[in-house]
Amino acid sequence: MYLPEDGEQSDAAAAVVVVVVVVVVVVVVVVVVVVVVVVVVIVVVVSTEIVAVAARVIVAVTLVVVVVLVVVVVVVVVVVVVVVVVVVVVVVVAILVALVISSIRSCSNGSKSSRVAELVVIVVVVAVVVAVVVVIVVVVVVVVIVEVVVVVVVVVVVVRVVVVVVVVVVVVVVVVVVVVVVVVVEVVVVVVVVVVVVVVEVLVVVIVVIVVVFL
Repeated sequence: MYLPEDGEQSDAAAAVVVVVVVVVVVVVVVVVVVVVVVVVVIVVVVSTEIVAVAARVIVAVTLVVVVVLVVVVVVVVVVVVVVVVVVVVVVVVAILVALVISSIRSCSNGSKSSRVAELVVIVVVVAVVVAVVVVIVVVVVVVVIVEVVVVVVVVVVVVRVVVVVVVVVVVVVVVVVVVVVVVVVEVVVVVVVVVVVVVVEVLVVVIVVIVVVFL
């Protein structure tokens, strides 16, 4: 029975540390982007309502409060989804790296080529993780931008068209519906990305193992 040596464990741990650092940086970037988006939404809504008629001041305040609350919910959902994605990716990568390195060393009996193969596997896996994380960031940024546009358009249209007395109820209902739809879209998009990521990582590692071990 093959037992991993200290060097194998340190290599796997180093690979996991690299992946974790990359993922943490991406999470920070996503959080910063979302916070900036929140500020933009608040500024746009407030600026739009400041130039509105005095009779709609109460409506404007209500809209701002509703939009802020809605955006906070969206931010929380985005952060939670990103964290879940990060955890899944890190776990999958850690398991794959450990299994692949263990398999290579058991097949090659500690030869010099096995060290090269291990480095190739680690580099390929980390590269795939970085690429996947970039895709996740792009998807999150695009979805958040779409959210901002939709929320601002809905708020402006409702404020301009609906009667003052009805605006509060209508705006709350419309904004909540829009946000629920957007959040559902976010979750679906990110889940699809995670599935694709895991499949791609498994395929890449399998191909690398086949090339290194059998060729």
